[in-house]
Formats: sequence, C-alpha cells, structure tokens
Amino acid sequence: MIPEFLGYAFMQRGLIAGAAIAIICSLMGTFLVLRRQSLFGDALSHMAFGGISVGLFTGIYPLWTAYAVSILGALGMTKLRKSTKISGDAAIAVLLVSGFGMGVLLISATGGFSIDLFSFLFGSILLISNTDTILVLIISAGLTISLVMLRKQLLHFTFDEEQARVSGLNVDRLNYVFVAIAGITVITSMRLVGILLISALIVLPNITSMLFGKGFKQTVTASISISVFSVIFGIILSYYFDLAPSGIIVMISVAILVGALAAKYFGIIGKSMPIQRAV
Repeated sequence: MIPEFLGYAFMQRGLIAGAAIAIICSLMGTFLVLRRQSLFGDALSHMAFGGISVGLFTGIYPLWTAYAVSILGALGMTKLRKSTKISGDAAIAVLLVSGFGMGVLLISATGGFSIDLFSFLFGSILLISNTDTILVLIISAGLTISLVMLRKQLLHFTFDEEQARVSGLNVDRLNYVFVAIAGITVITSMRLVGILLISALIVLPNITSMLFGKGFKQTVTASISISVFSVIFGIILSYYFDLAPSGIIVMISVAILVGALAAKYFGIIGKSMPIQRAV
C-alpha cells in the first residue's frame, strides 16, 4: 500500500529534490570539514543572502543573483587569502559579514522583509516547482560527477597542500574550482533548509560519519546515508506534524550526532583509522 503522503505531487517533488540536495551537501561537506572550513558553507549562505537581496532590489530572479554574488564572493575571498596571507577563518568571517551586511542594507532599501525572502531564509522545499526540481536534479548530478572526478586531486591538496603543489598539482586553480563548486552547492541547497541552516546540512552528517573512524569511502557513504535519511524522514514528519521541514531535518541530524557521540563514549564504536585510507 502506497503511503498517503506519496499521493501528493508537492511531497514527491520535495522528497526527490531533498535527496539530491542531501547527496551533494554530504560530498561537498566532506572536503570542507577535512579542510577545517566548516563555516565556509555558512559564509557562502550569508553571501547568498546578499545576492538574493540584490535580485529583489533589481527585479532579477533572486537565485541567479545569489549564484553570481556567492561564486564571485568566494573566488574573491580565495584570491584575498592567497595574496594577503589572511588566515582562512578570518577570510571566511569577511565573506560572512560582507554578504549579510549587503543583504540587510538592500532589504531595508526595498521596504523590509517579504514572503519570498523568508522562504530563502528558512527553506521552502515543499513549495518547489517542477521546473525547480528538474533544475536541482541537473545541478546535483553535475556537481556529483565533478566531485567524483576530482576526488583524488581534492583529497591530495586537502591533506597536504604543499606536497600537492610540489607533485605538480595546480593547487591555485583547484582552489578556485573548489570554491565555485561549494558556492553552487550552497545556493542549490537553500531551497531545502534555507540560508540560516544550510551549514548544518553540510557539516553535521560528515562530523557524525567521521566518528566511526573508517576510511574515506566508508565515511562518505555513511555521511550520504545519514544526510538522505535526515532529509527524507524530516520531510515526512513535517507533513504529518505540520512543522517546518528545515528545522526537523536539522534536529534529526543533531540527534544522530548525539547518538554517535554517546556510542563513542560508551565504546560501542570501535577504534578509528586514518580517513586518508581507502581513497
């Protein structure tokens, strides 16, 4: 017997798009967490807030301006960090406050917050259209293929950037490609959990999977499984309890992390092994 919620088109679209977004967030989040740039997704989402505000202010479709502003901001931050030797966390902070400040300024100039802006801030996966669902699937497939093809190079410069440079890898170009992919991932994921919670979807499943202390492939597999479960189960619970999907998704991810920490504390999870193994 088919569950009741699957009889609604908006639930079908939400579940399909949500699963696709969960996969790309897990893949991108793995590299961000390993590079100790967990807040990079948060900074990009705040830059996206500025981009959306530009769209609302100029009358351009907000997602397009969000893509442009976030990617340009991320590339500019990377260039700034390379040329001025600003630390990574300081550069992320600059990106975060710049985007949020620009957003607040433009929103105040347009007369305050609107329903459209709130949907971007807190997510609106159940309101996604057929066109947006197809767009999410296409972008998610492209990002997944890109990350899988670049995984060895990304891992090489993630664990030892200087050694990667010595071995002949074009680290600077790879950095720019990486931040561009991260920017696209964040903007695509906004429809699921919103600007304010996007970093949770990127970081929490990966932190949880790393507690199991397995190799890279097993860690990625566990992260994707946790992320997809959180998203699917969160959307289903939001239907039955009439609550915001984004909040439920994040709290499920938090609950799984707490459970993993408890298992680690009581010795249920075994000894760790270097994540570099099994690449």
